[in-house]
Amino acid sequence: MSTDRILGQFDRWFVPDIPFARLVLYSLLLSCAALLVFLLAYVALTPGFWQSVVQDDVARRHLLRQVLTNGLPIVFIINHIGFSLYAGIAAGPRDRGGALRALAIDAPARIAVFILAHAAIYAASARMFGSFGGDTRQALEVVGPTLAQSAFFNNLSGVYLYATAISAYPLFLAAQRKFLKDHPNQVLGRRLDGNSLVVATAAFLPAFILLALTLSGLAALLPR
Repeated sequence: MSTDRILGQFDRWFVPDIPFARLVLYSLLLSCAALLVFLLAYVALTPGFWQSVVQDDVARRHLLRQVLTNGLPIVFIINHIGFSLYAGIAAGPRDRGGALRALAIDAPARIAVFILAHAAIYAASARMFGSFGGDTRQALEVVGPTLAQSAFFNNLSGVYLYATAISAYPLFLAAQRKFLKDHPNQVLGRRLDGNSLVVATAAFLPAFILLALTLSGLAALLPR
C-alpha cells in the first residue's frame, strides 16, 4: 500500500470544507479507536493490571472514570486539532503545500495542549471527585512527574499520549511527500521510495517518539 493511497483516504474523510459536526464525529471515533488500542496494549504490558481491574470493582470504576473524564477528552482535543490542521491546510489536491507548515504548528501545539489539558483536568478532578485528596494544589504538583513518565508508557498518560499519534500520522505523511517532491535530489529523494508506506511509517515512529520524549522532558521541568 502506498502513502498516496492512505492520504487519499484521509482526504476523503477530512475535506477542506468538512462540516464542523462531521469533523467532531470523525475525530471522536478515531480517538476512541486509538485510545482502545493503546489501553489494551498498556493492560497487556502491565503485570497484574488486568487481574486488578477484573477482580476489584473499585479499581474498575476508577479506571473507567479516569479514561472517560481524563483520557478521552485530552485525546479528542489533540486529535481534533491535528485533523483540523490536516483538513485546513494539508489535505487535498493543492500539492500539499501547507503540510510542512501544518506540522510545524501541530508539534508545539500538541505538547502545550497535552500538558495544559492534564493540569486543567487534574484540578477539576480534585474539586469534582475528590481526587488527590481534594487538593487542587496537590493535583497540579503531580502533573509534571506524571507526564515525565508518559513517553515511556509507564502510566495511563502514556496511553493518552500515544493515542494522539493517529492525528499526527497523516500530517507527517503529507509533509514527507511534499518535502521529497520539492527536494528530489536530496539523499532521501534519491535513495528512498517516497511513496512507500513502510518507509514513511518507519520515519514517523522515531519522529513521534522524539516528540513524546520532548514532552516528557519539558514536563519534568515543571514546578512541583
